[in-house]
Amino acid sequence: MNLFDFTLRIKGFPIAEARKRLKEIQQIPEASFTDYIENAKAEIVQHHLTNTPFYKQFLDSTDVSAWERIPILRKKDLQIPLSDRLSKDFSLKKVYTGKTSGSSGTPLHYAKDHFCHALTWAGIMDRFGWYGIDFNTSFQARFYGIPLEFKGYQKERLKDRFSNRYRFPIFDLSEEKLESFLRVFRRKKFDYINGHTSSIVLFAKFLQRKNLVLSQVCPSLKTCIVTSEMLFPDDKKLLEKQLGVSVVNEYGASELDLLAFTNTKGQFQCNSESVFFEIVDEDGKSVPYGVPGTILVTMLYNKAHPFIRYEVGDLGVLDKTSTPKKPILKQLLGRANDNAILTNGTTVPGHTFYYVAKSAMGENSIVQEFVMEQQTLENFSLTYVAERDLDTTEIDMLQKALDTYLGVSVKLSCKRVEMLDRSHRGKLKQFISHL
Repeated sequence: MNLFDFTLRIKGFPIAEARKRLKEIQQIPEASFTDYIENAKAEIVQHHLTNTPFYKQFLDSTDVSAWERIPILRKKDLQIPLSDRLSKDFSLKKVYTGKTSGSSGTPLHYAKDHFCHALTWAGIMDRFGWYGIDFNTSFQARFYGIPLEFKGYQKERLKDRFSNRYRFPIFDLSEEKLESFLRVFRRKKFDYINGHTSSIVLFAKFLQRKNLVLSQVCPSLKTCIVTSEMLFPDDKKLLEKQLGVSVVNEYGASELDLLAFTNTKGQFQCNSESVFFEIVDEDGKSVPYGVPGTILVTMLYNKAHPFIRYEVGDLGVLDKTSTPKKPILKQLLGRANDNAILTNGTTVPGHTFYYVAKSAMGENSIVQEFVMEQQTLENFSLTYVAERDLDTTEIDMLQKALDTYLGVSVKLSCKRVEMLDRSHRGKLKQFISHL
C-alpha cells in the first residue's frame, strides 16, 4: 500500500494531479523553457494583483510589466495576521498552513493552496527518487528535532509512523545517546538517512572515533540526505567516509519549496519547475552567473498566498553553466544576516568562522562542535564541545587564525560545554551576532 500517497490524498492534497503536472513541466524542452517561466511569472503576479488585497496594496500601483520593478517581498512585510494575507477565494480552513522555525529571526506563519502543497511533495519525491528512495516504501533514519510539549510530540511521532521513518531526536547528542543511535542502526534496516547536517556530522565523528563505517553496521543503507544547515566540503568527505554511502545536499525553505538538490552528477541543481530562482544585487537587479548576490524565490503555483520575489535571507552564486531549465547553485553562502561587523567597518560572512576553526584546529581536533558568537565589535566567544579544555597552544592558534581571516585583531574567549543548545527544531547556528 502506498501509505504516504494515501495520507496526502485523504488530507486533500491531489498528489496524482501534481505528479502529472510536474512531469509535463519536466518535458518542456530547454528551448521553450524561458517562455514557460515568463508565462508562469506573469500569471501568478496577475492572480495576486487581482485576487489578493494584501499584495495589491503591497505593490501600490507598481508597474509590473518589468519584472525587476516588482518590489522585493521580505519577512517584515508579512508580519500581519495570515488571514489578512490570503487570496480572496481562500480561508484558513481551505489551505495548508505552517510556521517557520524562526531560527533566522521572527517565525513566519504561511499558507499554500492544496495543489501547490501537493506539487511541493511531488518535487521532493522526484528528487529523492534520483537516488532510489521511494517515500512509500523506503525506511528513513531521521535526525531531526521534535516538539517537547505532549501534543506536538505525539503528533510528530504519528507522522513518523505514517511516513515510514524512525526519528533520532537530536537535542541530546552525548556519547551515551550516540551509542544508543548506533544500536538502533545495528538492528533496523534503514534505506537512507535524512536530517540536520551538524547532527549527522557529529554522529560521523562518533563513528570515526570508534573506527566504524555505518554501511558495514547497517548494510541496507543507500544514501544520506542532509538539510537545513550548511554542508562544508570537509564535512561531506567525513560523512562519505564514515557513513560509507553517497551524501546528498538538500536546500529548501519550509514556507516555499525544495529549492536545490544534489543531482546524480554532483551538481547542486535548483528547482526550476515550481519556483523561479533568481540572484540579485543590492538594487534588486539580477546579477550575471558566477556573481554572488541575494537569493529571491517566486512560487509559481501558490494561489493562496503571494511569495513573489521573496527574499529567503540567503546569499548564493549560480554557476556559469546554468540554464533556465537547469540552474546550478555553485555556492550557497549562508544567511545574509549572519555576518560579523568588524572595527574597521568591514563585514565578514558567518561561514568564515567554520574555516577559521578548521585552519586552527586541523583534522584531528578534539573539538566536536562549536558556536562562535560576536558580543561587540572586537569581542568574540567560542563555545565548544570537547573531551577536555583547549590548552594554551590551541587557543593561541585559534586566535592567530581568527586575526588572519578577519584582517583585524579581536579578543577571543573560549568556553567548553557538555552540549550545545539547538533551536526547538534542532538546528545549530555556528555563528551568532549579538550586535
